[in-house]
Amino acid sequence: MIAKKTYLLVLAAALVAAAPAHAQRVSLADRVAALEAKANNPQQNLDLLNKVTQQEAELRELRAQLEQLQNENEQLKQRGRDQYLDLDGRLNRLEGGAVPAPAGTPATAPPLGNAPVTAPAPVDAAMAEAAPSVHGDMGALSAAGDERTAYNVAFDRLKAGEYADAAQLFTSFLQLYPGGVYAPNALYWLGESYYVTQNYALAADQFRALLAQYPTHDKASGALLKIGLCDYGLGKLPEAERTLGEVIAKYPGTDVARTADDRLRAIQLGRLR
Repeated sequence: MIAKKTYLLVLAAALVAAAPAHAQRVSLADRVAALEAKANNPQQNLDLLNKVTQQEAELRELRAQLEQLQNENEQLKQRGRDQYLDLDGRLNRLEGGAVPAPAGTPATAPPLGNAPVTAPAPVDAAMAEAAPSVHGDMGALSAAGDERTAYNVAFDRLKAGEYADAAQLFTSFLQLYPGGVYAPNALYWLGESYYVTQNYALAADQFRALLAQYPTHDKASGALLKIGLCDYGLGKLPEAERTLGEVIAKYPGTDVARTADDRLRAIQLGRLR
């Protein structure tokens, strides 16, 4: 009797231990069956295929938008470069290439009473400038006559494109006539003779000297403009922008203000290159 009870207990324990493994096998079989059912479901496969196709279409659209934006960006850069080159060309024309066109020189020196007047060398209309007004006694006028002859010699060299000789002659002129009526003009063209040979630092010194000594002279505006252009040539862009802005504010509506505005725009467009 005891042996029979013991047998039943052992059999029950064995059944209990075997139940989890059987349950696991059943669960795994169910999972495989479920996966097979999904794989054999045409509608579900079609939905998945549609989803993949839609994502591929969205990706192609995004790529097309990216290419369009890149193309528009290149067009903007090219437009900026074209505008920069156009403005730079306009500035070169305004500056007259090597030497900007001044304002006008008369064919004769100021009259010296009844004394004969010696006409200076012919002056090209593009390089002419107005003679400064001379006030005072006849002695001062006579001195101005000699001064004008020396000035014309230097100015003719400048017009001929002999910039090194012109610089030496204007320097000698300023040593001979430091307070002469043509001294402001000589300072300006001495600076110009340095500017056209890209000696921007020396050029700026002459233009600053002109502004310091003759702030109300008719060439003061041009001197201030050239200081800004010299800074631009030296790569001092913040200083150039500040000086060119001063030209625009101080001489609104003038040719020098328009030139300064064009150069400012060129500097700004140059940053886009």
